Amino acid sequence: MTDQENNNNISSNPFAALFGSLADAKQFAAIQKEQLKQQSVKDAMFNSLHILIDELPASPDDSDNSVSESLDEFDYSVAEISRSFRSQQEICEQLNINHMIQRIFLITLDNSDPSMKSGNGIPSRCVYLEEMAVELEDQDWLDMSNVEQITKVPENLLPFAVQCRNLTVSNTRTVLLTPEIYVDQNIHEQLVDLMLEAIQGAHFEDVTEFLEEVIEALILDEEVRTFPEVMIPVFDILLGRIKDLELCQILLYAYLDVLLYFTRQKDMAKVFVEYIQPKDPSNGQMYQKTLLGVILNISCLLKTAGVVENHAYFLNPSRSSPQEIKVQEANIHQFMAQFHEKIYQMLKNLLQLSPETKHCILSWLGNCLHANAGRTKIWANQMPEIFFQMYASDAFFLNLGAALLKLCQPFCKPRSSRLLTFNPTYCALKELNDEERKIKNVHMRGLDKETCLIPAMQEPKFPQSYNLVTENLALTEYTLYLGFHRLHDQMVKINQNLHRLQVAWRDAQQSSSPAADNLREQFERLMTIYLSTKTAMTEPQMLQNCLNLQVSMAVLLVQLAIGNEGSQPVELTFPLPDGYSSLAYVPEFFADNLGDFLIFLRRFADDILETSADSLEHVLHFITIFTGSIERMKNPHLRAKLAEVLEAVMPHLDQTPNPLLSSVFHRKRVFCNFQYAPQLAEALIKVFVDIEFTGDPHQFEQKFNYRRPMYPILRYMWETESYRESIKDLADYASKNLEAMNPPLFLRFLNLLMNDAIFLLDEAIQYLSKIKIQQIEKDRGEWDSLTPEARREKEAGLQMFGQLARFHNIMSNETIGTLAFLTSEIKSLFVHPFLAERIISMLNYFLQHLVGPKMGALKVKDFSEFDFKPQQLVSDICTIYLNLGDEENFCATVPKDGRSYSPTLFAQTVRVLKKINKPGNMIVAFSNLAERIKSLADLQQQEEETYADACDEFLDPIMSTLMSDPVVLPSSRVTVDRSTIARHLLSDQTDPFNRSPLTMDQIRPNTELKEKIQQWLTERKQQKEQLE
Repeated sequence: MTDQENNNNISSNPFAALFGSLADAKQFAAIQKEQLKQQSVKDAMFNSLHILIDELPASPDDSDNSVSESLDEFDYSVAEISRSFRSQQEICEQLNINHMIQRIFLITLDNSDPSMKSGNGIPSRCVYLEEMAVELEDQDWLDMSNVEQITKVPENLLPFAVQCRNLTVSNTRTVLLTPEIYVDQNIHEQLVDLMLEAIQGAHFEDVTEFLEEVIEALILDEEVRTFPEVMIPVFDILLGRIKDLELCQILLYAYLDVLLYFTRQKDMAKVFVEYIQPKDPSNGQMYQKTLLGVILNISCLLKTAGVVENHAYFLNPSRSSPQEIKVQEANIHQFMAQFHEKIYQMLKNLLQLSPETKHCILSWLGNCLHANAGRTKIWANQMPEIFFQMYASDAFFLNLGAALLKLCQPFCKPRSSRLLTFNPTYCALKELNDEERKIKNVHMRGLDKETCLIPAMQEPKFPQSYNLVTENLALTEYTLYLGFHRLHDQMVKINQNLHRLQVAWRDAQQSSSPAADNLREQFERLMTIYLSTKTAMTEPQMLQNCLNLQVSMAVLLVQLAIGNEGSQPVELTFPLPDGYSSLAYVPEFFADNLGDFLIFLRRFADDILETSADSLEHVLHFITIFTGSIERMKNPHLRAKLAEVLEAVMPHLDQTPNPLLSSVFHRKRVFCNFQYAPQLAEALIKVFVDIEFTGDPHQFEQKFNYRRPMYPILRYMWETESYRESIKDLADYASKNLEAMNPPLFLRFLNLLMNDAIFLLDEAIQYLSKIKIQQIEKDRGEWDSLTPEARREKEAGLQMFGQLARFHNIMSNETIGTLAFLTSEIKSLFVHPFLAERIISMLNYFLQHLVGPKMGALKVKDFSEFDFKPQQLVSDICTIYLNLGDEENFCATVPKDGRSYSPTLFAQTVRVLKKINKPGNMIVAFSNLAERIKSLADLQQQEEETYADACDEFLDPIMSTLMSDPVVLPSSRVTVDRSTIARHLLSDQTDPFNRSPLTMDQIRPNTELKEKIQQWLTERKQQKEQLE
């Protein structure tokens, strides 16, 4: 390099400014150049390598001695020294202050081609400081490499870096405190974007470390603005951006990660919990408009009820294959699992961060649930336009429930000692002020107004405070009641409407009706709603967490029911011990949620039950205790619902045996090997009887719906030996105690079963007759001349009759089928005078309609449409006859049914049995029975002629038949036949003549009248013999 070139380089070097003049700088450079020439080759090499080694990462084996020794071993050439020196220059160049500042603040005085800068560590994109560059353009500078070697810049970079960092923090604080001075810039949006960029670029830890210092600086300087005032605009921006995002958008999860950081940072978390407080805490819908509420409202459910346009999921489902729908569902479930995890982590952070944030978030949750308590009211479902203005959405509560379920998982284990620390008196606390809630750890409100499992007989003893297990359980159960419970009801209704639409659409297509296209569109829309709702409710991890909770709740309620107040579970034994007063503080929705969820699984996610068979034993314990104990669960409707729960958890009756389905085997094993099978069978029969008298004005209609699931359960029990023997034991006890003060349970059960059979099949026959008439009218064209409105009324009436006929047919098939299998091994009760006449008159009446001349009135177009199964009914009725036909008393009673019996009836029945191809041995046996009954009928006919002129005193006032065992009723003093009053008391324990309470032990035999009747019978018999 020439002297002229060197002088030019010095004049352009920025470090020349460190000297008094350019001449001084040139003199200093010349001296240094001469000194460098005099250095030895070895020293130059050593210095070069020493700088290199200082800048490289340290190695565990590095030491000064090893470096010196290695240097002595080599003989370096001039070329090698030159290359080393150039390396030294490059390292210094990378570490010089000028370049460091450029990298930190992204500013530069160099406006050359960006591609020429990247090789020496200078950022490729910076802000060019044009004015400063012009100002410094005319000055001369020293050679940078010489100055850096003398001043040891690489060793002094750290203080400059710290100053840069402090300056950055200070400037950021200033920017955030006074954003108004930065015109046309949104400082808070830039901060949010910076955090998003850091998350997406894997530099989040660096950014959060920097933010910690900024937050600390902001808190130390609150003269201009308080820290919450600074940060609230950030939350405003997040709220505005998140509310328009969809569940399956990746960007959503970046924003949630930002919020997760905020809920971990103590100062930001305080601002967050204050920010999410609604303006009107009493308005449930306002919670949905908060930042946390906006997040909870994100779902695959429809944003606006009934509006599928612009919906992101399951549009035009009929154009998608089942596999495509399944794939979309699985994809949504993956996002849901991640989404619920994020919400759970946010709540967990706030609960664990500090007592203050814990109290705030629990207060928010408690107030939110209280403000939305009206979601469960009946009117809320009937007036959706008002509902959505007053309460938070279904998506809100579904997501909140999923997050709270995750919080409960640590103690949702059947043997968890923490589970039993739940204190039910929490639900009996009256209104508390905010300070009391904080001290007692009570944030739920209004639970004391909820109906509990049993009435409270005394005031509870409240503890000083409640643990988080108690609060979490109460919050989670009520959230599920407000959310999952309501959505389940909607799912059932949607499912029913889909079926009706499908039938109507198919009929319209077959008849080439112009309404077909409209029906198809309705079906598509409703199917979109159904698939979206089902997908939202069936995320696998949420369902498993909920099952864990409900099984644990079953364990908890069983322990409370047997009086266990300790933290370790007590073994269940029968008879149950006294001491269950804690149930008086347990709201009914705890048990209702349990039942509702298991029924949901059976309908829409049965595989979860299949894979969790071992945990179902705890559910069977719960059902056994509460179904059969009115002392522990007063509400008969809730107890009846447990029968449906039992049907849900037991193995499918129509399940095709398959050795590959091992989980089916496990469910069967759990049910069949249940330790308390006798108690479960008795509990089922008890609730069957108890729902006859619920006190509800609609109890008559309700009881048939409640009993519907009980029939398949009874059938399954009968097929399992342990349960069958238990039922037979109940029947034996009833046979030995027919005239007990309170009628035996099984006797009352059989009486009600026959009552149902008579009513249901009779109603079914009536509806089928009406349908037959209307179908004939329609086929003849009689409806064609009607006005459109009148024709629609006719169509609606026909549809209604069809639905009613179908329901009554289904239920009558079940009742007659139940009588058929019960009579196979239980006979004594059915042939007793208390029941024999009733069952015989019922069977004859139905045979008359099914095989006699009246059967033509029931021949509707499509039997299957109305679940009418006359062949099965005839077969079951004949089976009952054959099961009881060996009993002489039963056969003798058959001809006494003067309303329906005739020898011709049985001959017609034999003809039908042949026609429907029943087994030959069955036909022969029934033919023999018919002959035997006909012989007995002839004898009775002769006797009736003999006793035809009996006086009214000898006749039963209710049945108008000759009394065989007259008794006196204590209150009305009326004499009736013992069998007549016994049948009456099975259904109604009052005197039929004055409604006074009456039991069998209160009646007294009318011995005098009985002797008079017997004497009269003897005389009439003698007179007849004399005439013959």
